[in-house]
Formats: sequence, structure tokens, C-alpha cells
Amino acid sequence: MNDNVIRIQELKKEKDAVILAHYYVNDDVQEIADYVGDSYYLSEIAVKVKNQTIVLCGVSFMGESAKILNPKKTVLLPDANADCPMAHMAEIERIEEVRKEYKDAAVVCYVNSTAKLKKHSDVCVTSSNALKIVQALPNKHIFFIPDENLGRYIAEKCPDKHFILNPGYCHVHANITKDALEKTKAARPEAEVLVHPECKEDVVALADYVGSTSGIIDYATKSGSREFIIGTEMGVLYELKKKNPDKKFYVAGNVQICPNMKRITLEKIITALETGTPAVTLEEELIEKAHAPLRRMLELS
Repeated sequence: MNDNVIRIQELKKEKDAVILAHYYVNDDVQEIADYVGDSYYLSEIAVKVKNQTIVLCGVSFMGESAKILNPKKTVLLPDANADCPMAHMAEIERIEEVRKEYKDAAVVCYVNSTAKLKKHSDVCVTSSNALKIVQALPNKHIFFIPDENLGRYIAEKCPDKHFILNPGYCHVHANITKDALEKTKAARPEAEVLVHPECKEDVVALADYVGSTSGIIDYATKSGSREFIIGTEMGVLYELKKKNPDKKFYVAGNVQICPNMKRITLEKIITALETGTPAVTLEEELIEKAHAPLRRMLELS
């Protein structure tokens, strides 16, 4: 056990802290985390933990969600610059336009979004629960923000609803191309293709399984196949290999790395715990209004 790990364990006890990490952060951060999961799992855990301090090892919208769900707790984001470009890819003005055009429109907000966008939404969803929640909504018209690819994927499974899509995207998943995937598949013909629904439509069409990060892990773990091509951020390989040491995993393309997720390091976790910064701070009114769609997500899912 190295010095950084020992120091983190000491600080966790001293500060009554719990460490939550997303599957996309560095391997050594996942290794020392108390809980590792996708966005939905981390949202659930953030509500359940009893610790006074939450260290969220992920990007800024995750830290905001943890704070919204736990306004009285301290939420630390080890790197304040760890942001998600897609989380900003929707306009409040467009939300208002859609509401005027479609009186019964439900604004369905992917949890990968800023607190300000959540504030103007009716319900939040993750890639693992989006289909279930949209199907449960009485509304016919669905404005899905901010990710166009996930929205299109859900829309195809809900033909009875009318989707208005928003031109947002995750650059990591959008960079996985059909050509690259086909070349990898040709080289590994026995491998099953597992991709995230944030991928483009032509990539999703080639998949044997489409699902959330946790869904991909579960599928690979239960599958009788021995080889898999993974179409999501490479950080998930740590958990896949940990749970399936006898199976082989390959990436679908060359650039499946989120540089923002990789900003979180053990040294930054130590600094955050020692100094209490950077702490996530949100105005009370924003917390109150952004909490409603998150709460509804947890209720419906």
C-alpha cells in the first residue's frame, strides 16, 4: 500500500468522508474508492451514504447532482476543472420554445447535464433508466436533452411518443466510428460488440448489446463469450477485467478517453480532503428546483 493510499484512508476517517468514483476515472482512483459505478448508481449511493463529506471522483455535473441530493453535506470535486462538454449542450431558450409549441411536452434531461439545465427539466434520466422512465411518462411529446444519440436510441424504442431531439453529444462516444469498429470486428470475429447508447446510430446498429456502462459490465460478466469489443470510455476496462480475469476485452477505436475524467488523481483527492476544496456550492433556489427532476428520476426508476 503506497503513501497516497494510506493518507487517503487516514483523511477519510478524520473528515468522515466517503469516496464515490465513476467507471471512467483512472484505475488507481477506482481502486481506492468506497463505491464505483455509473451515473445512476452514484446518484442512488449519494442519497444513502451517512458520511458528512462526499468526495465525488468524476466530472462537475456529478458533483452538482450529489450536492443537490445532499444539500447539507460537503461535496468535494477533486478537480474543479473536470467538466463534461455535453453537460452544457442545450439552451434554456430552446426548452422554452418547445414548451410553447407542445403544451404537454416533457423535458427529459439526461443526468449528464448542468444543474441549470436540470432546473428547467421535468425529469432526469440516465442511460440505464431512460427507457423505463420515458415509457412511464404520460406525455406524448418528449424533448430529450442534451444528448442526441441517446435520445434517438430511446425514441426508436418508444414509437408511440414524439421526440424532439437536441444536437448535443459526448465527444468520446461520437469519436467511435463505424469504420473503426468494423475493422476491429474483422480482426476479432469471435468477439461480441458491446456499446453505449451515446454512440452514433451506425455504431449502435453493429452492436450485440447496447446499454449503460454498468449494463455493459453486467452483460460481459454473464455472457458465455470469451472476447468483447467495448464501445465506451476505456476506464470501464478496469472493472471488466477485475470481474472477468479470464476474458479478453478490446476497444472499438483508438480514442476512447475522457480527458476530464482522467483529471482526478490520488494527489488531488488528498488535497481536497486536507483543504476542504474545491467544494461544490450551489444557490439554494437552484438546488430546490434542480432537485425535483432528480427526485422524480429516483421515484420512477
